[in-house]
Amino acid sequence: MIEIKSAETQTELQGILDLQWENHLHTVTESEKNEQGFVTVRHNMDQLQLMNSIAPHIIAKDGEKVVGYILAMTKASKDLVPILIPMFAQFDQLYYQGKRVSDFEYLVIGQICVGKSHRGQGLFDRMYAAYREAFSETYSFAITEIAKSNTRSLSAHRRVGFEVIHEFKDDLFDWAIVAWDWT
Repeated sequence: MIEIKSAETQTELQGILDLQWENHLHTVTESEKNEQGFVTVRHNMDQLQLMNSIAPHIIAKDGEKVVGYILAMTKASKDLVPILIPMFAQFDQLYYQGKRVSDFEYLVIGQICVGKSHRGQGLFDRMYAAYREAFSETYSFAITEIAKSNTRSLSAHRRVGFEVIHEFKDDLFDWAIVAWDWT
């Protein structure tokens, strides 16, 4: 039985880091990237702990092993991961539902990942349901950016209710910024 819960312990945070490395774009093969997706950012323990103290990450556990996670980031955690600071700056320049994103209390999907051995079992949707339940009363919506070449991730996010609100290109990828209205 897979348990969906908030991350609470150092061991659980280490499980996130382990799963993150297993699925990082520099770790997976080209065919895995194309077929299964990938994560682009690596965090360290200090960053994960600080982020988790502001808004807890949601994890999926099979016994004691972390087999999936969704990282939670807020405006208060935007400076904790330097590579993501430009993402927050861009969000704050965008409009959503007729207002600047910065005018809302929003939650950033810092990253989502389901372990290779547990894909296709509905964990993505179950973790997002728990995420929404945990945060929808405090935050108006969730927002993130996804590499457009990560078609599996884009498709899965659309399936649970995210919509593309902006697209841009940087030195690495073409990106889609997606938002999920919880109201």
